[in-house]
Amino acid sequence: MPERRTVALVTLGCARNEVDSEELAGRLEADGWQLVEDAEDADVAVVNTCGFVEAAKKDSVDALLEANDLKGHGRTQAVVAVGCMAERYGKELAEALPEADGVLGFDDYTNISDRLQTILNGGIHAAHTPRDRRKLLPISPAERQSAGAGVALPGHGAPEGLPEDLPEGLAPESGPRAPLRRRLGGSPVASVKLASGCDRRCSFCAIPSFRGSFISRRPSDVLGETRWLAEQGVKEVMLVSENNTSYGKDLGDIRLLETLLPELAEVDGIERVRVSYLQPAEMRPGLIDVLTSTPKIAPYFDLSFQHSAPDVLRAMRRFGDTDRFLELLDTIRAKAPQAGVRSNFIVGFPGETEADLAELERFLTGARLDAIGVFGYSDEEGTEAATYGHKLDEDVVAARLARVSRLAEELVAQRAEERVGETVHVLVESIDDDEGAVGRAEHQAPETDGQVLFTSGEGLTVGRMVEAKVVGTEGVDLVAEPLPGSLVCTEEAGR
Repeated sequence: MPERRTVALVTLGCARNEVDSEELAGRLEADGWQLVEDAEDADVAVVNTCGFVEAAKKDSVDALLEANDLKGHGRTQAVVAVGCMAERYGKELAEALPEADGVLGFDDYTNISDRLQTILNGGIHAAHTPRDRRKLLPISPAERQSAGAGVALPGHGAPEGLPEDLPEGLAPESGPRAPLRRRLGGSPVASVKLASGCDRRCSFCAIPSFRGSFISRRPSDVLGETRWLAEQGVKEVMLVSENNTSYGKDLGDIRLLETLLPELAEVDGIERVRVSYLQPAEMRPGLIDVLTSTPKIAPYFDLSFQHSAPDVLRAMRRFGDTDRFLELLDTIRAKAPQAGVRSNFIVGFPGETEADLAELERFLTGARLDAIGVFGYSDEEGTEAATYGHKLDEDVVAARLARVSRLAEELVAQRAEERVGETVHVLVESIDDDEGAVGRAEHQAPETDGQVLFTSGEGLTVGRMVEAKVVGTEGVDLVAEPLPGSLVCTEEAGR
């Protein structure tokens, strides 16, 4: 019997990319590939790249070069780029980075096995010429579902031409449009793609051009995948997309998320549902109510503020101001005082004045955010902001980035201290000899926010939901003591 072909997936970037990698893993395993964890043990190393900002693109190139270094020293014979950077640059990336044996776009995902086999055999699959993927779907959201059948949407499409007897652990099998998926880790947390693309036209962001216009997954597909994940031992699902607050607008119901969330919370085995990527300008009273009052739905608000000075926000093609944003936070906390809120901010945007920066600092000081990401502005090719005048000098941007980052670090540490004495529901995610037991409370999302460090791991197991009292802090992280009888039942895991 011939030796099985082996493949390793290296994933960079956001949770959306992680979902895409698991879809690729499912397609490859269904076609007979053996998945391995380390690139050095694989015939083909597939690097799922990020193309969002310069730092992420550099990390992606570094990962490709690192994988390329394995060739000739072990099993690795080919290195292939997929993901956002590969989709965004295509042929240009292939020419600039000959170390990559293939550069595959989203249109190649349904035929990923054949593409990798061609490359492994020494053949060449020509990289695509990038195009604006917003033009692949109708302008009208109502027409997109019917038109989307012929458009590659990672995390959406139905697997085609698959064998009837799939390896154990693949699926989900419910729903004709459900993507094939294979989990690449044993974490009790998994992301579920709610939608893809974005219709917003923020002047600094290139994502819509290579991810396309917004299109929702059907509720039945989201539910089917969540049920399957629960069967795989997942306890928390995080709904991801470029903009979750737009979910359902192309399905004829902009309030569809408010209906879907309670259904997801009722899936057997799921202890917590978290929603990410929310637009402040699109927050609805009904959505706030569901997020703050539904058992097992985390009162967690990942709000994309980006700035709070009105002139800067208008230049960004966004809406709001400091006072309106603070009013939104007051509304949320009036309904759920322990609600978690995080956001990202850009400083040094073209035309940003000292008064604008002071306005942002006023907002940050009053917002009591649990996690804050701060980024210095840099031109992103193909965006409107890249054409703006009134650019700030790099040293000015760097100084403002350092200034606001210091403030943010102080503020999130203060917010963590405010939680001392609170009782929190924590999902245990890891237990080891060095770090002890570690988990996350409702106000903490994976990777981006802080975590909970338990004073004792006795009796705890990974995947268990524990009730604990916060007794201290370490920066943004909380130190918590498990309470007696702290296994949280389904009803207790709610408010």
